[in-house]
Formats: sequence, structure tokens, C-alpha cells
Amino acid sequence: MRVRAAEARRAAVLGSPIAHSLSPVLHRAAYRELGLDDWTYDRFEVDEEALPGFLEELGAEWAGLSLTMPLKRAVIPLLDGISATAASVEAVNTVVLTDDGRRVGDNTDIPGMVAALREHGIEQVESAAVLGAGATASSALAALARVCTGEVVAYVRSAERAAEMRQWGERLDVTVRTADWADAEQALRAPLVIATTPAGTTDALAAAVPERPATLFDVLYDPWPTGLAARWSAYGGAVVGGLDLLVHQAVLQVEQMTGRSPAPLAAMRKAGEHALARR
Repeated sequence: MRVRAAEARRAAVLGSPIAHSLSPVLHRAAYRELGLDDWTYDRFEVDEEALPGFLEELGAEWAGLSLTMPLKRAVIPLLDGISATAASVEAVNTVVLTDDGRRVGDNTDIPGMVAALREHGIEQVESAAVLGAGATASSALAALARVCTGEVVAYVRSAERAAEMRQWGERLDVTVRTADWADAEQALRAPLVIATTPAGTTDALAAAVPERPATLFDVLYDPWPTGLAARWSAYGGAVVGGLDLLVHQAVLQVEQMTGRSPAPLAAMRKAGEHALARR
């Protein structure tokens, strides 16, 4: 897939709300390192209703889009095609505008999760636990399909969510067992725990971190560290954070949108850390 090398000089992140997004910081840092001085990356407040009109107004100078909630599924009918990875979870976080004018969707969250884990030495685990059951949890299951050889236990708050996670497991060929959120403390004993819940949700679990925790992947990056991540680190456990995920998925987006590889991971991470420190 090739972008319009001569014309594709604009990109942006869309979503609602969007003011908090670190994506502009990461992508602009990549452009500076790659010498793409005529490229710009912005953020736009766009909801599901406004999305079709926004896409129709894009000119030839556009290279691609990053998408956050609530657009990851709403965009799919508006695209010319999506990757197998995006189709596996019915979620697109990346749209590339190709040189023949097509809109092609992909999901870099899943390989981004895998890359973040591998960067911290996690190549394979025998079992895992997932806290939560939203869209990020389905991406976590897709990532675990690549690194977990055994059972995944998903801790959820309702029978409906439990059924959804089991369905995703069947679709992704992951053995998923569900458990009630009231028993979420048990998750902390797993070789790998992936927390996909909103800010504050896992704070109550911090007191239950075992003396010798294994690996926690907390997808949040602001505020950071979360209460759970702080206690996990204090007890000597390995922690993969939301910034790790954000940077790795953004690296893949930059490579797809610009056609330049490898994207400057270290510079992007440094820019993200600096931006978070200023908040």
C-alpha cells in the first residue's frame, strides 16, 4: 500500500472527546526525525454523526487518519476495505488514503500491544487475565491470541459482557473463561494481567497485589501511574504502560501513512513522556 508521496502532507486524529489525545505529539515528533518538514498532524473533534461528512471533504493532500472512540467501528462502512487484523475485532484505528484514492482501514492497537509486551520481554505466557470487557478488551484478546498458549480469564461486571467476551474468544481462537468482577483480585495472580478499564476502576485492587507479581499491562497513560501499576512496581512486578501501547501503535501508523520505515520509536516515546510530564 503506497500513500501519495508528493501530496500526502496532512494527517490527524479524530474522536470525541479528543482534546486529551497525545497522538499529535507522537506523530509530529516522528515527522521531525524523518525530515518530513512539510507534513502536519492535527486533532479534530468528530463524532459518529459528523464522520461521513469529514471524510468526504478530505483532499488529495491527506495521508491518513488515526481514530479513537467512538469512531473505531462507525468508520468501517465508510471505507473501501479493512485489514484482516481490523476485521478480527471489527475495529479500525488507522485509515490510510492510498495513491489510487482508496480509504483503507487497519488496527494497529493489536500489533502495538504485542510489540509493547515483547519490548518488555514477554514473548509467550501460559495463561492471562483481562480486566474489563470493552473494545480495548477485545483488542487485548486478539493480542493474547499471539502470545498466550492457554486460558484467558476475563473479569467482567455483567452476564451480557461475559457472553460478549466468550464470543470474542471463539472468534479469535482464544480459550476464554469469564468471572465476576467481584472476584477480580484473583486476576492479579496470573502470569500476565491486562487492565483495560477506565481510570480509577482498578484502584481498589491495588491492596490485593501479591508479594511477587508477574506482569501487568495497564492500558492507561494519564493519569500515570495508576494505583494498581504503582503498587505492582513497588512489589517488584513488571509493568507495561499505556504510553508503551500508544507509542508502538503510533509507530505503525506513521510507517503506513508516510511509507517510511522504521519510524523513530525512541524520539516518539521521549516526546510522549515529556508531554505527559507537563500535564
